[in-house]
Amino acid sequence: MKYPIGTQTFKTLIEEDMVYVDKTDLVYNLAQKNICFLCRPRRFGKSLLISTLESYFKGEKDLFKGLKIEALEKEWKQYPVFHVDFAQGDYSKPEALYNILDEYLESWEGEYGKFFNTTMRGLRFRDVLGMAHEKTGKRCVVLIDEYDKPFRDAVTESQRNENRNILNEFYGTFKSADEHLRFVFLTGVTKFPQNSSFNQPEDISMDPDFDALCGITKDELVSYFDDEIAAMADELEYTKEEMYIELKRQYDGYHFSEGLRGEGMLDIFNPYSILNALSEKKLKNYWFRSGTPTYLVKLLDRNKTNMQEILRREYEGDYFMDYKADVEDPLAMIYQSGYITIKEYNRKRGLYRLDFPNNEVRNGFVALLANDYCGSRNDTKNLVLDINDMLDECRLDDMRDALSGFFASIPYNAYYQERAWSYESHYHYTFYLIFRLLSCYSIFTEKENSRGRADIIVETDNYVYIFEFKLDGTAAEALKQIDDKGYAEPYAADSRKLFKVGVVFSSEKKNITEWSVV
Repeated sequence: MKYPIGTQTFKTLIEEDMVYVDKTDLVYNLAQKNICFLCRPRRFGKSLLISTLESYFKGEKDLFKGLKIEALEKEWKQYPVFHVDFAQGDYSKPEALYNILDEYLESWEGEYGKFFNTTMRGLRFRDVLGMAHEKTGKRCVVLIDEYDKPFRDAVTESQRNENRNILNEFYGTFKSADEHLRFVFLTGVTKFPQNSSFNQPEDISMDPDFDALCGITKDELVSYFDDEIAAMADELEYTKEEMYIELKRQYDGYHFSEGLRGEGMLDIFNPYSILNALSEKKLKNYWFRSGTPTYLVKLLDRNKTNMQEILRREYEGDYFMDYKADVEDPLAMIYQSGYITIKEYNRKRGLYRLDFPNNEVRNGFVALLANDYCGSRNDTKNLVLDINDMLDECRLDDMRDALSGFFASIPYNAYYQERAWSYESHYHYTFYLIFRLLSCYSIFTEKENSRGRADIIVETDNYVYIFEFKLDGTAAEALKQIDDKGYAEPYAADSRKLFKVGVVFSSEKKNITEWSVV
């Protein structure tokens, strides 16, 4: 099988006989709309989708033989297509944005003509759309890939403002040239901003009908890659059923809406990671390693926000979908970048709960957070692997020693103490990061009842551990809270052996001073 890794052109993919997960029925439905916007994480197939739309609107019927759209489209009209790709290039300097727009405009004017001389790019774009409409007798199609990259590339506020002003003028064409437009489609990582100077696109980012437009569903995985997954299972010494489970844990778990009523949320696999994993027959963090999100870690730090706080709350959709490229909102930016996703939806309350989509993202992102936050000389991931073995084998004294050694390695300089905000938030968050990493290997829960929420519960095949942490208190107080709040009650009928662990952290010694197990 020939995998389309790095291939973003539909025509090349088809002509080179690469595997194509057929989304053309959704492409057809999308093409019946007017002006649309789609937000998806990087490397989720947005550029290939744009290219597929371009081939469709150019009437390249032969490329779609045998695909779902063949039964839907009967006319195959040819429209003038204007494709703007902002995915390539560095727009940290405004002249870079001017240059690429001028290149596109000069190319289009060479094909359709130039109405009159002006330096205003929005007017030039409007005029060339009108001339293309007049020349071909067909209204125009405009496809803009990564519309927001010039915003995201800007380093300073002044650069961001200048790029925004340049593009506001350019995108204003959608309103002034409306009579010349058949279809407009924009993709990006961040939500399209509200602006009265141009027609607002319909945001289909959370439309359940288009959940599967980018990414790979479980049914598609089975339909297109079953033999390859069987071969991968043989290579890694799994059964085929076990291989599907491992792929799901590692790369599945994205949800882009609450789902259709009665059907629930649709699971989406990360396409970049799946294709690379099948090609190499290895389970690696392909997507995460393709773009380390250090800027998000810095954003959390600047806003004095931590992931524990973010993931414990429920939100209305606007809270995490309303990020604008000129406002630094940690929650929305992390969601729209693909590092957290929808995990639950309460239809009665209209609220969403968010979390990491899968082990690949959780492992990579939390390790990055932990190493940055703790400033430890040790590798947090190695610590977590050791703790996982200790919990599997019920070696709680060894776990205490490992955690004490880890805390002792943290450099408590003045800058670090300032960003810890308080000792209590610091040690709670440090334990949280370690145990969230542990959840890649064991079951980590934050179960809540009417009397409160346990700090941390870890479930293994043979054991259940309930941890309660205290700052400058006593282990006896921690254990009493576990009993008083009834944290162990859900496990009363569980056959696994249960341990309650009271842990005390000293603000003076900056380490664990009591560790009591019952």
